[in-house]
Amino acid sequence: MDVAIPSNALLAEGPRWDAAGGRLLWVDIEAGALHLFDPAGGRDRAIQLGSRVGAAAPTHDAARVLVALADRLALVDLEDGSLHTLVEIPHGEGIRLNDGACDAAGRFWIGSMALDESPAAGALYRYSGDAGLERVLEGVTLSNGLGWSPDHGTMYYIDSMTCRVDRFDVDVASGAIADRRPFATIERGAGVPDGLAVDDEGCVWVALWGGGAVRRYTPNGELERTVAVPAEKVTACCFGGDDGRSLYVTTASFELSEEERERQPLAGSVFVKNAGVSGPAAQPFAG
Repeated sequence: MDVAIPSNALLAEGPRWDAAGGRLLWVDIEAGALHLFDPAGGRDRAIQLGSRVGAAAPTHDAARVLVALADRLALVDLEDGSLHTLVEIPHGEGIRLNDGACDAAGRFWIGSMALDESPAAGALYRYSGDAGLERVLEGVTLSNGLGWSPDHGTMYYIDSMTCRVDRFDVDVASGAIADRRPFATIERGAGVPDGLAVDDEGCVWVALWGGGAVRRYTPNGELERTVAVPAEKVTACCFGGDDGRSLYVTTASFELSEEERERQPLAGSVFVKNAGVSGPAAQPFAG
């Protein structure tokens, strides 16, 4: 696995390939920064947002990106860094937004968590310009990875503290989900499931926080391979590049001891690997 962006990010997260812009969007949650990486030129630009930022998504306007700040969804103007609030999230102090992604219709799904990871304090929301903000799940502890099958009929979802990837049936037209059931369970000692991505063959790639790896599961939930990452706190992954075969992986240096930093000098960097299979670019927000 190669270093795509040599960074000492505190909590790099939420990589999303913006196909129209030919760039990788990612965030450093604890630093409150949105990053835009141009692989062709090798330039990584950071925009400070003044708040923890849990996720980002491209829009159909190349000059604006959707971001999930701690307590609201907003559009960032990439020219001047200004923010335009779309909706405030009805949660109290000590709660922030975390991972999010757009479905095939461009609806933005975003989860939340308590800063102290209090059980069942979070939720999963769905936002669109037509329906506004809807709370889809309650009683979530640490809302994380989201992804959809190639036919869009299945949604994969991670509440990290369950140590499990779940799946739902999806009504594509409305976005409604039903019949939650386990897809894959991460065994004790292997790490905690964090972000995920679904490839074009319908396999699910899961980042393992504390496990130093990304795993690929077949559509029936069987472990097919494990890809080692040279940092223990692996946070998320996505597919990108012109052919969709570049697997981008984000990591964290957050709360590492001095000894851990010496062992993991690349912690906080963004890595890339040819996955040997393609995956879709991020769906733009359609609101």
